[in-house]
Amino acid sequence: MFIGLCLLAVLLTATTPASAGPFGVLTIFISAYLAFLGLISFFLYGISGLSAKLSVGLMARRPIERMTFRKAYYYSTVIATMPVMLTGLQSVGSVGPYSLLLVVVFVALGCVYISKRVV
Repeated sequence: MFIGLCLLAVLLTATTPASAGPFGVLTIFISAYLAFLGLISFFLYGISGLSAKLSVGLMARRPIERMTFRKAYYYSTVIATMPVMLTGLQSVGSVGPYSLLLVVVFVALGCVYISKRVV
């Protein structure tokens, strides 16, 4: 996560898209994905722990269990693609309601797939 953030900061401040070329733009997208992957993983894991602690007092029969970090990582691999895809769509000028809906459906299907496959 930190390597992705540092690389992203260096690339965004030191280069322009024209001077970076295709490899530089690809590196920007990959480092943005890695940064979002780390941030979303820790966010999901933290929110899961917080909701588990809060549910102990509220739900007497079956409190919410904390999500493992592995499962949070799996979900974040799909969710982290959303900002990268939207940035890519914005760069070609085609972010509209239809494309936004397609990206959300893609992420939702990925999360459903993960929930069915990961135990």
